[in-house]
Amino acid sequence: MLRGAVKVKPNMIPDGVITGNNVTLGDHVLVAPTARIQGSTRGTRVSIGAHSEIYDYVVIRCVGGSGDIEIGEYCYLNPGAVLYSGNGIKFGNYVLVASGVKIMPTNHAYGRRDTPIRHQGFANSKGGIEIEDDVWLGANAVILDGARIGRGAIIAAGSVVGGTVPPYEIWGGVPAVKIRDRPE
Repeated sequence: MLRGAVKVKPNMIPDGVITGNNVTLGDHVLVAPTARIQGSTRGTRVSIGAHSEIYDYVVIRCVGGSGDIEIGEYCYLNPGAVLYSGNGIKFGNYVLVASGVKIMPTNHAYGRRDTPIRHQGFANSKGGIEIEDDVWLGANAVILDGARIGRGAIIAAGSVVGGTVPPYEIWGGVPAVKIRDRPE
């Protein structure tokens, strides 16, 4: 059944969990009744791949730019994760997002002292965020605009990532730096 631009089966997702337009869910997607997916009012798309699971108090929100949010198959967003569309987010498959992770591909402009930051709009894009297959983002990690996280990488809890993390490496810290390679 199609309700607006939201592809859902009747009675599977309670009213109010998904609002706005251009939200598409693959087959067998689980969305907790306390999660919030706020679709776009300007054409931005949110797509969540088959067998992905969106748990309690996750917020997925189209705000701060014109990028889409594309979540692959078999991805898991644990309680309290927040994703803003900003300049775009693209997940591969089997991405694990721990509790409290923030994925924010946008920045406020702040170049003028005579105008409140809130009224200066958004800064130029650094290219959005791309997270490849089989990545684990540890609890309370923050992923910023321009981040590229390679296949099989791990981001330690509480880390801040704004650059490129090569495949199969473990990174941590503020800002995140390489800790070691994953075992083969």
